[in-house]
Amino acid sequence: MYAVIKTGGKQYRVKAGDLLVVEKLAGEPGAEVSFDQVLMLGDGDAVTVGAPLVDGAVVSATLVETRKGEKVKIFKKIRRQGYRRTRGHRQTETVLRVTAVGDGGKKTDKWDGTVDLTTKAELNARSRGLKLPEFAAKTEAAPAPKAKKTKAVDTVTESETLVAAEAPIVETEAAAVEAPAKKAAPKKAAAPKAAKADAGEAKAPAKKAAPKKAAKKDADEA
Repeated sequence: MYAVIKTGGKQYRVKAGDLLVVEKLAGEPGAEVSFDQVLMLGDGDAVTVGAPLVDGAVVSATLVETRKGEKVKIFKKIRRQGYRRTRGHRQTETVLRVTAVGDGGKKTDKWDGTVDLTTKAELNARSRGLKLPEFAAKTEAAPAPKAKKTKAVDTVTESETLVAAEAPIVETEAAAVEAPAKKAAPKKAAAPKAAKADAGEAKAPAKKAAPKKAAKKDADEA
């Protein structure tokens, strides 16, 4: 079920559970507000149009906060006259949570949720990670969320697995240390070449050279 209401010189189409922003209304956060100026009611295909209002129709809401809206800039200029003016304006507005829409006793559509009174400024501060003094009291008063219980890690099991994994490496290293090193076979010392040459010369018989000069002298005398 939905309804078209009139407030602050404007018309709004609402249904149960909607968040509505209207012109400033009197009241504190959490106060109940009702609108009896219902121009139209709709329930599926059935539509009831008021003349000008629907008799007995009421829309109920809860006031969440009263705040300033977005800034609007007004700029004026007259060319060739040096005239420039800039002004800003922030309209005061009220935020409502629609809780029920009724047609005058026959049928009432209610919202089963819980109204959250957290302001927009506080939500913006949370999203930016800021701790503003006006919201510190709320944060301190709110109970801290309970920490989830986590299962304790079995450190003994992990250490045993680490020791078991490192054990073969230690044993192999110990075996390598205990094993006697194999002695390399001594290589035969190579005899020096000069010594071999001297030995060969000593074994070979020395050849006697024939005296050439003596032979020539004997031929001349003959």
